[in-house]
Amino acid sequence: MRKVDTTIKYVEPDSAADDAGIEEGDILVSVNGHEIHDILEYRYLTAEYEVTLEIKKKNGTTEIITVENDYEDVGLEFTEGLIDEAQSCTNKCIFCFIDQLPKGMRETVYFKDDDTRLSFLQGNYVTLTNLSDEEIDRLIEMRVSPINISVHATEPDLRCMMLSNRFAGKCYEIMKKFAQNGIFMNCQIVLCPEINDGEHLRRTLDDLAALYPNVNSVSVVPVGLTRYRDGLYPIKPFTSMSSMETVEFVGKIQDEFLEKLGTRLVYLSDEFYLNAGVPIPAADAYEGFPQLENGVGLIASMKEEFDAAIGMIKKKKRSRRVSIATGEIAYDFINGLAKKIQNMFEGVSVTVYAIKNNFFGGGVNVSGLVCGSDIIDALRGVIDTDTLLIPHSMLRDDDNIFLDDVTVRDVENALNVKVLPVLNDGYEFVEKVLGEELEF
Repeated sequence: MRKVDTTIKYVEPDSAADDAGIEEGDILVSVNGHEIHDILEYRYLTAEYEVTLEIKKKNGTTEIITVENDYEDVGLEFTEGLIDEAQSCTNKCIFCFIDQLPKGMRETVYFKDDDTRLSFLQGNYVTLTNLSDEEIDRLIEMRVSPINISVHATEPDLRCMMLSNRFAGKCYEIMKKFAQNGIFMNCQIVLCPEINDGEHLRRTLDDLAALYPNVNSVSVVPVGLTRYRDGLYPIKPFTSMSSMETVEFVGKIQDEFLEKLGTRLVYLSDEFYLNAGVPIPAADAYEGFPQLENGVGLIASMKEEFDAAIGMIKKKKRSRRVSIATGEIAYDFINGLAKKIQNMFEGVSVTVYAIKNNFFGGGVNVSGLVCGSDIIDALRGVIDTDTLLIPHSMLRDDDNIFLDDVTVRDVENALNVKVLPVLNDGYEFVEKVLGEELEF
């Protein structure tokens, strides 16, 4: 049984909880007479105008407090953010990226999250393999939606094999239950050549389309393979040819879905188009970018924003020299944006460097997995500007730390530059390159 901790860490000043005299260190015993199992249940039960809280005070006494919260947050934060401990992954996926990490990294990097609550709160993708029937019913009762699901395959035997979990074949049945109860889902497929592609992919996409509109979107991303795969399941990398075959195969399915459902529903990650050497679809082909947080449509979105941003900048002479570090696969795109800025704005010089990923090796060439040591090794004695822009996706969460535990400060000291992380946002890209804010 998982540990539940409802000790209060923080009380928002002037909130309903603060006005009621609730303090840090107090313990929340129940809400409206119900014990709390996790943060979702807490939020669900406190989403009322009048809420009754049972509080165990630091001195050991118990108080029953009724607050009016105006349908806003009561104002409590807990020692354990989820109240319950985070659920870890019980699978041994044949493509798991964490299993391909080198030894000796920070312990938290190796934690395999598979928590449905984080799927709702933070957009994480989960496999649904560690949910009991009771937990599934509770999610439905609380109307937790949307849920982001790592599907990979809907054929039970194939999914069990890919996740190395005999319970993994229940996923589609759970999804049908969610759909029947009005829960919306976004789905992800990690595509592995000759394993879940071809007709297996066709079946998976048809099954997911059958749950539309409750299945709101589906992303297809290529398997990421590092050089640390000794003893792991043999998986082939995507080549230029197999990427092109996937682009054409999924493109036909998108056309079918668009005619039948009024939406393409499924979207390929940018890597497929870049590896195939074909143009990225236009922004409107992504239908509002429902999978942008999963890296799908980043280039189209950024180009659309970039084109709008440069039209907002005054054409005046500047004196600005910056460098940009990016992954190998995005180099041509980022370099194209840099050249466009240089041609439009006199006095601006931008040098773009494609950083080879030696830390992970293998076929890893995306910007988000470039490590600090890779940047230092590639640019030491080479970079000749005072400012280096990097994609914010290279850094872990909200920390200024790369995946190899090198910090932004480490890179700055090694290269004697100021490092500026840039979001995957065309507006911010223009602002950081030119060193001035846009006026909206």
